[in-house]
Amino acid sequence: SFAVYRLLRHRFAGSPGWRDLFYETDVLMDSLGYDRENISADYKCGPAELGNYIAGQVIAYGLQDGSNEAAGYANLYYEPVNPPLFVEAPGNPDIADLNRWQPLAFTQFIDQSGNPFGNFAPPFVSPEWGRVLPFSLNPGDAKIRERNGGPYWLYHDPGPPPYLDTTAVGGLSEEYKWGYALVGIWSALLDPADGVLIDISPAAIGNITGYPADVFAYRDFYDLFEGGDPGQGHALNPKTGQPYAPQVVHRADYYRVLAEFWADGPDSETPPGHWFTIFNYVSEQPELSKKMRGQGPTLDDLEWDVKGYFALGGAMHDVAISVWGIKGWYDSVRPVSAIRGMAELGQSSDPGLPNYHPGGLPLIPGYIELIAAGDLLQGQNGEYINEIKMKAWRGPNFIDDPRTDVAGVGWVRANFWWPYQRPTFVSPPFAGYISGHSTYSRAAAEVLAALTGDPFFPGGMGEFHCPKNEFLVFEDGPSTDLTLQWATYRDAADQCSLSRIYGGIHPPVDDIPGRRIGKEIGVEAFAFAEQYFNKIKAPREVSELKVFPNPTSCAVQIDFAYEGVMPVKVYSPDGRLERELSVRFAGNRGFLNLDGLANGLHIIVGFKGEKERFFERKVVVQAN
Repeated sequence: SFAVYRLLRHRFAGSPGWRDLFYETDVLMDSLGYDRENISADYKCGPAELGNYIAGQVIAYGLQDGSNEAAGYANLYYEPVNPPLFVEAPGNPDIADLNRWQPLAFTQFIDQSGNPFGNFAPPFVSPEWGRVLPFSLNPGDAKIRERNGGPYWLYHDPGPPPYLDTTAVGGLSEEYKWGYALVGIWSALLDPADGVLIDISPAAIGNITGYPADVFAYRDFYDLFEGGDPGQGHALNPKTGQPYAPQVVHRADYYRVLAEFWADGPDSETPPGHWFTIFNYVSEQPELSKKMRGQGPTLDDLEWDVKGYFALGGAMHDVAISVWGIKGWYDSVRPVSAIRGMAELGQSSDPGLPNYHPGGLPLIPGYIELIAAGDLLQGQNGEYINEIKMKAWRGPNFIDDPRTDVAGVGWVRANFWWPYQRPTFVSPPFAGYISGHSTYSRAAAEVLAALTGDPFFPGGMGEFHCPKNEFLVFEDGPSTDLTLQWATYRDAADQCSLSRIYGGIHPPVDDIPGRRIGKEIGVEAFAFAEQYFNKIKAPREVSELKVFPNPTSCAVQIDFAYEGVMPVKVYSPDGRLERELSVRFAGNRGFLNLDGLANGLHIIVGFKGEKERFFERKVVVQAN
């Protein structure tokens, strides 16, 4: 309790709602009967002091781990190449490079922690995070790149994404256009009024057997017009031997719920938090057997939680280092900037049609077209004729009250396309490539599968209920009750990955490399954590007596070549016996409690039998 209490007060000082947090943790500590005024870190004095000591060590580690915490995690050398995009106005006329990240400017911005900012363009969050000391990642495996005089550490480097060529068509540039066009088209699937129903049970979705080998295979993996991936679901629940019951819902409800359930905007736990919540959910299921890798003795609740949090936390830490190192170096654009920017250039499909530009959006009938004369989007004086229009989610300008309104889907000017997000957030303030959600989720899925020894949720299915007209925040919905269901941890991770495309945050090229890297990190991190679970320490060799700390406030550690229980006596300088104890030595180490002795000099003597002495040492007590 003391360790977490001290760490929370350090980590969240100044965060939104910090006063409430501090008050609630104070009340909790008081209800447990703990003395919050005890700030001693002399860990030999008791569990409270040990907790304070542990918190101090964790805090000290964070101040030198490469995160630049002491300076508020400020960037040291990263600079964006593009000027900000003011999202509340159409177009993206000032972007200099459609392959690089662009800051977004807001009249009002609310960050992931709930902090409000007026007239603000949030900077890139943590582009240099690859430098942070890792959990299981090997720094010797990192590639180190340099830009603007600063190093970028890349673990699991996937190489660059496809880049847009604004001077010619063909090659990887077409995959860039296709990927961002898909994001826009999938936003056209978010209209609950379209009446399309789909089965979202594990019988119909999930159970993906493999990922595309290269970027050209993405077109076969993602369904451009209907959404989703090649997952065919599971024939049977392996725990019951019965088929999964179908759950038929409105497609738009499901896709909107995914976008918000897995979101990382304000009020969200963020991706790592989602998976700690899922771990807690799994741990509470009566069908779960709390055995390491599903084998061996059943662990008690505390040991299970400690080992699970340790492995999962280590994996999430390594994902952050790997992903944000990649994000910082490749510095790739987000869909809102890319789609609006390409729309500014024109269409790249037909040189014989108006508004042609090799870097423009591809024309896709029924989804991406030219605005013709007489179109409702032509403008009052036809000023928008031959601009690009897109069938998409219509955006926040069509929502007056998100508790009751739905924006719906319709034709919009493509240079004013919005992702399915809050207008005060729009997109996370950092580069897209690669997807943190995809990487976090697949890594966490691997950890949970390894920890439990089973790829399936307990009972063969995990669930999260989304009540009608209550769950959604961006707009009203879902239109009916809906339950997210996952057969396996990997199914949940794959669903999370798709959610970011439905939400307009990532194109496919951000997704697949994240899933692959997440799988590697999850496996590596759990194997690394297991070394601590299974490690048996051999007794330390001790060549001479060591007694420390000296002076001490309450206790000393004695390093001495001895195993078992040793009689130890404490004397005053004038030879008066003050205390007689039995000290247990294990691994050539024992602990002697001196709490309650008067300040000053004392003499400790270890005995072999009644009279023969092992050692004698002077110790100074300086109690607080």
